Amino acid sequence: MNPPRWRKSSRSGPNNNCVEVRGDLRALRDSKRVDAPGPEFRDARAVTRFVSGLR
Repeated sequence: MNPPRWRKSSRSGPNNNCVEVRGDLRALRDSKRVDAPGPEFRDARAVTRFVSGLR
């Protein structure tokens, strides 16, 4: 099984100060602490609701 792919925001700066999203859009992680656990969600819509709530 291949390891999951992670993407950074296009607005991310060079200092890795951002949140990354897993390729299946069901998990987030801190780009500075990629080995630390992050929240996982049941579907991509739940991620969208979570992020919208942070704004």
